[in-house]
Amino acid sequence: MLASIGRDLRHAVRSFGKDRGSIALAILALALGVGASTVIFSIVYSMLIAPYPYRDADHLVYIHIHNPEHDDEYGRSSFTVKEFFDYKEQNHVFTNMLAANAVEVIYDVNSVSYEAVGDLIDPDTFADLDVKPEIGREATESDGTPGAPAVVLISDRLWHERFNRDPKILGTTITVNGTPRTLIAVMPPRFLLFRADVFIPTKYTRDLTNRVLGGSGEQPLYVMWTVGRLKPGVSLAQATADCTVIAHNEAKIYPDLYPKKFYVGVKGVIERSASASMKTMIYILLGAVLMLLLIACCNVANLLLARATASEKEMAVRASLGASRVALIRQALTESFVLAATGAGIGCLLAVGALAWIKAAVPTSIGVPEEAVIAVSWGALAATAAITMLTALICGLAPALRAVQGDLQQRLMSSGKAVGTSSRHGALRNLLVASQVGLSIVLLVGAGLMLRTFFALEHVDLGFNPNNVLVARVVFPAGTYQTAAQKETFFRQVLPRLGALPGVASVSAAIAPPSEDGLMSQVTVPGRTHSDAWRSSLELVSEGYFQTVGLPLLRGALLSAQDVDSVRQVTVINRKLAHDFFGNENPIGRTIKFDVFDHLADTPHNAFFQIVGIVGDARNVSLEQPPGPEAFVPYAVTGLASRTLLLRTEVDPLSVLTNVREEIASIDQSVALSNASTLQARLEVDYVAGPAFGLVLLGVFAGIGLILSAIGVFSVMAYSVSLQTHDIGVRMALGAQPEGVLRMLMLKGLRPILAGVAGGLLASYGLTRLLASQIYGVTATDPWTFGGVVILLVLVGMTACLLPARRAMSVDPMVALRHE
Repeated sequence: MLASIGRDLRHAVRSFGKDRGSIALAILALALGVGASTVIFSIVYSMLIAPYPYRDADHLVYIHIHNPEHDDEYGRSSFTVKEFFDYKEQNHVFTNMLAANAVEVIYDVNSVSYEAVGDLIDPDTFADLDVKPEIGREATESDGTPGAPAVVLISDRLWHERFNRDPKILGTTITVNGTPRTLIAVMPPRFLLFRADVFIPTKYTRDLTNRVLGGSGEQPLYVMWTVGRLKPGVSLAQATADCTVIAHNEAKIYPDLYPKKFYVGVKGVIERSASASMKTMIYILLGAVLMLLLIACCNVANLLLARATASEKEMAVRASLGASRVALIRQALTESFVLAATGAGIGCLLAVGALAWIKAAVPTSIGVPEEAVIAVSWGALAATAAITMLTALICGLAPALRAVQGDLQQRLMSSGKAVGTSSRHGALRNLLVASQVGLSIVLLVGAGLMLRTFFALEHVDLGFNPNNVLVARVVFPAGTYQTAAQKETFFRQVLPRLGALPGVASVSAAIAPPSEDGLMSQVTVPGRTHSDAWRSSLELVSEGYFQTVGLPLLRGALLSAQDVDSVRQVTVINRKLAHDFFGNENPIGRTIKFDVFDHLADTPHNAFFQIVGIVGDARNVSLEQPPGPEAFVPYAVTGLASRTLLLRTEVDPLSVLTNVREEIASIDQSVALSNASTLQARLEVDYVAGPAFGLVLLGVFAGIGLILSAIGVFSVMAYSVSLQTHDIGVRMALGAQPEGVLRMLMLKGLRPILAGVAGGLLASYGLTRLLASQIYGVTATDPWTFGGVVILLVLVGMTACLLPARRAMSVDPMVALRHE
């Protein structure tokens, strides 16, 4: 048998050498299909199946307390330390429960303060997750006990960015939130709980309070990362039932922490690892690549059908000389296997290169854990091998079976090639071409809708000018700058200095930059009645805010320095608020009350703010949603929340960042800046990067599908013309004009194309609705996109038909008449 297989392999290679052109096209088609599928399978595995490097990560789960009255996906997953230990001690489904807390930290490097995300982590967590330091020693339980020497661990990212990967940094002292700590380890690159860069060992106990976070009170600490490790064989349903019993007991002890009606959900950490939007996009890409693989398989099947037709007489001769049917089928399958294996091997090489590019191109804002590493996985390779074997069987078995069937004597007496439309495989080849065209229509329509979305997001009317604006969040040390007066004192020193820097045109303080969430408040307008609740965004700003972000004044006046310094109860509103709450009335001089202030400390209660001006509408929820009502009040009206600096510059905004840090350090060295970037870059990352990523991948797949469809049409037409060479010669010898021959061949080639277009449009009409959550500024049935795709594909198909047809026109009738 091995000798027979060896002979079949040598025969397959020799036969491929005689038909190098079509074989090369088939291998290219299969390589592109397998390569694309390997890429997506690797992305699915890396992002959705095994994104975490932790031990048995598929056994880690979150516990959620859901309020059925709220439309929340996850509910409450943080617990007080007392609750945490109750769940840990009373459950019957977990081998262990882990605790950690995200916290803002400020650390000093060379007398400059920097902000980072910190993690108060129980040392037991490192051992349970089986995470060991990259360099340094492991944190022990004694490191987190009260009174122990203060130590700290840092991430590989922070080691690279701030310390240039200097191994001698171990043992040095780093001041973290005002406490000197000895650096004992650098964690591996994939250990990024909470996307943290600083890890402070903290032993969690029942009596732990928020003082450990820098608070001043004795409130119980909330454990923000509460994770259970399931026992072997325990299902999510069993864990949910067990935790439900504990939760109802807890609700009796802590009634204020639980809704009157609630239910418990237990979900895997991996299940929550990617956002719903990102999962949808990955599933769409997975569907697209499966379509692409089908197109590639149709190409290979067409080639093998053509070869089966051409080799019918050869098969008949072999059978007449005593070759068994099994041997003939094995030979045909060997050819298809060699073809599939070669295409798969090249496809895997293409996938490695493509994944290297994708790894660098994946935006950080698409909602996947930073621990995920996109690379060719063994699972993806196994799936590719399975697909290769399946392709070999499907594409090779059907032609092989057809080749050994039928009347042996009739095939021995035939010319060796079928003529005209009498080819037994002609209808099947046309069906495969139509299938390729239909699948390409679906891919191209999806890519077209994503392209329209990307264009719409790039050209959306923001209502403000994001160009040349530097944005950075101001991070105050814990326990400082908590009141409105303290914050005002700080910014009254900082803002004039920053405004005087070279290249700075204007500067402002605010809660958040435009298009990001600020405060939300119900509003009360004296003299106006309404049945539904009136709500408005509320932004706390300094006087330079409107000039800095480019909000135009429509009526009245903007906030002045005197308004802000004296904390006058005045406000500027946007056009949307004026229209919704005042109708056609002039709101200038009227008053409005922001009810949220009545529920906050260090804010004026029952205060009515006089409207002094109206500005244009700006996108204040997201780029996809129209502007909502918004009001702007002096920032010193409350000490609530953190603050953001905005600087409009006449130079590259990032070029002034060092000077900004130095000016702030000259006033208070303990104050740091966080998340410094340009406003334009933030908008790109938050709203455009995700659709752009999906567009690029879906566009590449659609482009490959278009190329493969063109190859399929060209191959079928070329082979059809070769079968009809004798028929064409007869027609031309009897007086047929070349134009008539061209028209006949073009019409024959366009029939499967038009059939595929019709089927593809019907499929697209249904399938593109799955893209509804991913597109913006265009409907899922956009006629311009559908029309453009049809025109493009018909033109490509006509070009693929035209080349073989024009070759047929130039055939010498005498040569064609003698053609076998």
